[in-house]
Formats: sequence, C-alpha cells, structure tokens
Amino acid sequence: MPNEFLFNPTVLNWFLICLAAFIIGLAKSGIKGLDMMNVALMAIVFGGMRSTAIVLPLLIIGDIIAVFYYNRHAQWSHFWKLMPWMVIGILLGVWIGADLNEKIFSRIMAIIIVLVAVIMIILELKKDIKIPNNRLFVAVMGLISGFTTMLGNLAGPFANIYFLALRIPKNDFIGTAAWIFLIINIFKLPFQIIFWKNIDGNTLRHDLYLLPPLFLGFWLGLKLVNRIKEESYRKVVLTLTLLGAVFIFLR
Repeated sequence: MPNEFLFNPTVLNWFLICLAAFIIGLAKSGIKGLDMMNVALMAIVFGGMRSTAIVLPLLIIGDIIAVFYYNRHAQWSHFWKLMPWMVIGILLGVWIGADLNEKIFSRIMAIIIVLVAVIMIILELKKDIKIPNNRLFVAVMGLISGFTTMLGNLAGPFANIYFLALRIPKNDFIGTAAWIFLIINIFKLPFQIIFWKNIDGNTLRHDLYLLPPLFLGFWLGLKLVNRIKEESYRKVVLTLTLLGAVFIFLR
C-alpha cells in the first residue's frame, strides 16, 4: 500500500523511530535531558512539523504512566506557578507556528537548541551562578517552555533548567514535571488536530506501532532512576540535556 506509511519504511527508519519511542519512555521515567534526542530522530524520519504530530500522542501516554507512578511526589505550588505562563506560550506557538513553512520551522528548532546548549555550558562552567527563583524567572521559563513545546515538543530542557534552579529532590522534580507535561500536552492536542490539522487516524496508527519500545524504555528507565543517587541526579540531567542539544543541532 503506497500510502500506508508517512515515511519510507526502511530498516534504518524503523530503527530510528523505535529508538525515539524508547527514549521517550526513558525520559518520562525520570531520565531527564533525553527529550531532544527523540525530537531529532523523529524529525529525521518524518520532517519537523509532521514529527510533532507523531510524538505528541506518545508523550501523552508516557505522561499518564509517569503520573501514575510519581503522583505522590508532585509539588503543586510549582505546578500552579508555571502553568499559566506555559499556556500563554503555547497560544503564541499556535499563532506563529500555523504559518511557518518546514524550513523556517526546522531553523527555529535549531536556534532553540543552540540557546539551550549555551545555557547548559554556562551552568556547568560557572557553578557559583545562582539562577533567580522569582516571578520574572518563572514567567520567562514558563513562556519559553510553552512556546517551544508547541513548536517542536522542546520544552523539556527549559523545564529542566527551572527545576534544577529550585534544587528540589529527584522524585519531586520528576513527579511535578510529569503532571505539568501531562496537562500541557493534552492542552496542545486540539490545536494540533483542529488548527494545524497535523494529527489524524494515520498518525495515530503509526503511534500504535511505537508503544512497545516506549513501554520498554519506561520500564528500564525506572530501574536506572532508582540507581542514581540524589546528589548525582542534577549532574546526570545537565549532562544529558547538553548532549541532546548537540545531537539535534548536528542532525
């Protein structure tokens, strides 16, 4: 069937998208910083805009599992601080993203990644820098996170920076982020379907093929998270976020 797949179903392409789904599972289990790798892999196979349609339902499924597992650790005060600003950022992304062509869309994604990489390098080299935990910082990070998550499911790095600035415990970080992204990703869904007309039955069918590697990634991720010591978790997140930024920029 010539229209069965939205991509060229070669062995390499199947490997890349299954790896991307596996990485989504790892990231949702708490191995933060891997998010950008799945974005890059999906974009290689499906293209920038179409890849967001494939990834979003998978993210929502991963969020549901993460909320079920980490619900008791959620810190609701941080949730309510970020949520209004992220919603505004998403609406800006809907408005701007609707008229973007594929090339401009990909370039914006690359610029976002460069920005994240620069922030990560500064944080690593200047360990005495204190990120401001005030209303302006919350607003800026919320707006950027909402905007980038709508354009390319790239809010993860900015959310990581925000939560690392708060220095909250590992499981609180994971549990709060799980609830934030579940609500945000569900909020994005109608815009992808109605305004961008980017998600349909065909994209959802592709997602069904990718559920097994996603579940496998989440299961393995839980085992890895449990092995990471509390004091080492921050370094792991920063390192993986930086590697993900370099990976997607060089793709």
